[in-house]
Amino acid sequence: MNQTSLSVLAILGGVFLAAQGGLNSNLGVLLKNPLLASVVAFFSSTVFATAFVLISVKSSPNLADLKQIPIYLWFTGGLFSVLGISLYYYTIPKLGISTMISLGLFGQIAFSIIAGHFGWLNLPMEPITFKRGLGLIIMMSGIILINIK
Repeated sequence: MNQTSLSVLAILGGVFLAAQGGLNSNLGVLLKNPLLASVVAFFSSTVFATAFVLISVKSSPNLADLKQIPIYLWFTGGLFSVLGISLYYYTIPKLGISTMISLGLFGQIAFSIIAGHFGWLNLPMEPITFKRGLGLIIMMSGIILINIK
């Protein structure tokens, strides 16, 4: 897949995340509990992901491969998902979707720039450059403009 196709998919993923945040934050308001909305969302996500796996996966990892995976990788991603998504569901009705998504996106980019610079999470190192720093400052300016009432 070429860079343009991957970029379109990434943008589409962002649209889906914003839409699910809006929908599930409404569910949290109606259920009167954003964590309960997270349970419903993750349950339905499990159903859909399982269906997609059954349709698309050609082979499964063997037991030896599974034993090589560090135990923390089985749980920490899920923990951070529940915390991050639940915070979205909690704050969207209070802040508004554009404010929450812009602030959440800033948090994601700021963390990713730092994590990439140091190679955290066993990911490739991407040094902080002047252009990246400038991009972060420009993004912060955009977030301020989006959120000025």
